[in-house]
Amino acid sequence: MPREYQYPFELRHLVYFREVARRLHFRKAAEALAIAQPALSRQIAQLEAALGARLLNRSSRRVELTPAGAALVERIEPMLSALMRVPADVRAVAEGRVGRLRVAFTGLAMATVLPDILRGFHRGFPGIRLELNESPTTQQLAALHAGEIDCGFFHPDAPSPGIDTTLLLRERNGVLLPADHPLRSRDSLRLRDLAATPFVLFPRTHNPGFYDRILGAFAAAGVAPQIAEEVWPRSNGVGLVRAGIGATFACPSEARHLPEKVVFRRLAGPAPESRLVVGWRSAQPVPPALAALLEAAAAHAAP
Repeated sequence: MPREYQYPFELRHLVYFREVARRLHFRKAAEALAIAQPALSRQIAQLEAALGARLLNRSSRRVELTPAGAALVERIEPMLSALMRVPADVRAVAEGRVGRLRVAFTGLAMATVLPDILRGFHRGFPGIRLELNESPTTQQLAALHAGEIDCGFFHPDAPSPGIDTTLLLRERNGVLLPADHPLRSRDSLRLRDLAATPFVLFPRTHNPGFYDRILGAFAAAGVAPQIAEEVWPRSNGVGLVRAGIGATFACPSEARHLPEKVVFRRLAGPAPESRLVVGWRSAQPVPPALAALLEAAAAHAAP
């Protein structure tokens, strides 16, 4: 037994002492514990010897706690109560009713399907605590492989070995324009109409696939993009559009809840496509808490 686990007393000593302390009567405590009174007295004497302190004052008429005994009661009550809860707590974790999940997401996920997924999940599993962290796709993939997160909501370039995914969203992008943009009155635009408009994008390292689809759409439209800024997270890019710095891309689902001072317009012709998945490490069995969240996400799977 390692030294740090070598105690001069056993759990039964503490249980016996608490019962005596609660009743302040050795005979009644012995009956409640279903042991003989002399045996109980010996156990209390062993505990006092192990701790090097008298815990009880005994006379022919009464039993009283010493200050040391009262201090011990205060310390062992929460410990014993916690031990009593251990079996139920462990079963709850095994059944997926309580626990912790580390979940990463992108701005697009939080602006579209993720709030409804979290709402439904929380109603069914209020005992599971979610640790939410916004991070770009490349960081999420690295974190999944390293076991640093349980699942992520991100934008895949291609299948990633060791990671399973469910597609949640796949939409052609339109554009977010400042509310005073000269082309705001049009219902639909083409990328070539925006040849003179600067764009706010994100660093390519965060999501190379989507970034390259954007450049490919511009190339197909015969337009060289003017990139004014590359910022992250997503909310900062939308904020720059509101400030009139430029335009950015957005899918229709994201555009349902627009802030002030921006307008959304669909794109005809070449346009990049957004793809959102929930991904998790390929492992069987999937932990119960994660399985519950993935089930909630599956209800929002794209056709």
